[in-house]
Amino acid sequence: MIQLPASAPLFAHIPPAALPALLHCLQAVTRRYRPGQTVLWPGQQVSQVGVVLSGRAHSVKSDITGKEVTITLLVPGSSVGVLLAASGRSSPVAVRAVSDLAVLFFPADRLTGYCGRCCPAHWQLLTNYQAQLAAKAMALHDRNDCLIRPTLRQKVLTYLLQLAGRQRRADVVVPLDRAGMAQYLDADRSALSRELSRMRADGLISFHKDHFQLLGPLAGQLPDQQGR
Repeated sequence: MIQLPASAPLFAHIPPAALPALLHCLQAVTRRYRPGQTVLWPGQQVSQVGVVLSGRAHSVKSDITGKEVTITLLVPGSSVGVLLAASGRSSPVAVRAVSDLAVLFFPADRLTGYCGRCCPAHWQLLTNYQAQLAAKAMALHDRNDCLIRPTLRQKVLTYLLQLAGRQRRADVVVPLDRAGMAQYLDADRSALSRELSRMRADGLISFHKDHFQLLGPLAGQLPDQQGR
């Protein structure tokens, strides 16, 4: 039996008892990947929607020099291909497994198409799907908000303030390691480490591994997440 992560937004508010019939209706299958294996290739036509069951992956895009930039980190519950399946466009990014990975896939037209059973679970899935489209668009907006900042310090601060707003606290857990954080901010890893040390020396932040604390005036600058 497929065990869906409790954190999977695409299946939120669907009773566990309704899931077996729903997954059968969707013709869902589970695929497994080893670290480094490609889940989705650049240029691949996307006709399926996926949900990460276990493990981690990231979506990356190469610039004209061949340098890869991390676009998103995928963890249990994250969806794969939601925007692409809705648009009918081929993928501009690669999705690769970072660890042992299991992904539940089902055809997008089974999600959006007519369900002869007209079951409440399928209607809830469609509602969740629409919410996921909006959430994916906001995730792209948030990353772009970081990248347009002129200095690395401003990029870091924007990113940390976004996390603080979502987690509703001044001490946050960053879901990326240093290499991933550097890629996400389109920065050199060594330059990021130096800037973080300077920011700590300047009393702006404190940190240990993936735990960061906003200090001083920054702690009172949490962005308003209402209505987003």
